[in-house]
Amino acid sequence: MVVRASARDAPIHSTELRIDSDSLRTLFLDLLGRPPAPDERSQWIERRRDELIDSALAGSEFWHNWFEEQLYYFLLVDNFRPTTDGVEAIPLQMASGSLGVRDALHRLCLSSSFDRRNPGPDTFVTVVMEQLLGITVQKNPRELEIGKRLYDGASGAFLGRQGKSQADVVNIAVADARCMPHFLMREYQRLLRQEPDALEITSWDSALQEDALALRSILRGWFLSKAYDHRLKNRSTQPNRLFVRCLFMDLAGRMPTENETQRIRNALDGLADSGPLRSVIARLLLDSGKAEIVDRSSVSDPAVWIVGLFERLLGRSPRPEELDTFLRSFKDPACRTETVLYAIVSHPEYQTW
Repeated sequence: MVVRASARDAPIHSTELRIDSDSLRTLFLDLLGRPPAPDERSQWIERRRDELIDSALAGSEFWHNWFEEQLYYFLLVDNFRPTTDGVEAIPLQMASGSLGVRDALHRLCLSSSFDRRNPGPDTFVTVVMEQLLGITVQKNPRELEIGKRLYDGASGAFLGRQGKSQADVVNIAVADARCMPHFLMREYQRLLRQEPDALEITSWDSALQEDALALRSILRGWFLSKAYDHRLKNRSTQPNRLFVRCLFMDLAGRMPTENETQRIRNALDGLADSGPLRSVIARLLLDSGKAEIVDRSSVSDPAVWIVGLFERLLGRSPRPEELDTFLRSFKDPACRTETVLYAIVSHPEYQTW
């Protein structure tokens, strides 16, 4: 099977595939939803990007992160998070190649959690039409009414197919020709931050029709494309859930627990501008005793240490004027290493990727 690509999605030349500090952090955040650990930095710096992509796509951590993104897209989080064995098995089965994306979405939307999250015929059918197919229900009131009748157990032709149950609403939607193109469009937008053109979507959709497990090769093409190379040069603000994972990995050397993630994310999600509270949370974590902080006496070369912090936390080297400012501050005996850390992780640039 060959997935045809447009010029912008053609693989970039091999000489452009070397991983540096600028791309490593972003690649890890996009692939695994977390920054690289110190040993992973030393493992992957100056390696080829395709090696990292292939390693990530073959592992379960990528698919667990992908699954978390799907849960968040459908708002199946916190009290609505699915806990059944079948749904929780989705990422491992996708990693092993025993489950395709259409079947994964089907299983997720048939779960009791999806039903609880979208109670009643109007809400349920609206979400199915909008989130699975990208249909604007206001422009399709007839299909909405038919779907609601199916939800209540009556027979009808919903989206051109016969059904007579709530499950049939999902079955018909997942089998609809618009399901995979809409999925591919939203995933491309999420990962590459731009619109794919119609021919690209058609090509990827055809690949999935030929091979239900083609998503891995499609994703590989995206991450190795010129379009993704362009994405690497453009940053945007991290969603709160990603910021929480970054902060714990960067300061505490571990991923946050589910309780830590939920508690902090909910506090941040409740604000129109979460930036100030993000800085407060960083300060609290640094002062909590849970952060991994280097003692000032162990910093033999402040310049090397500061450059390393910039590369690890911001994915770039400091500009000369930045390095000079940090070095002058660090010469003050009252300046602690956590002060330097806080200056970086409280900066707006840290909150982007």
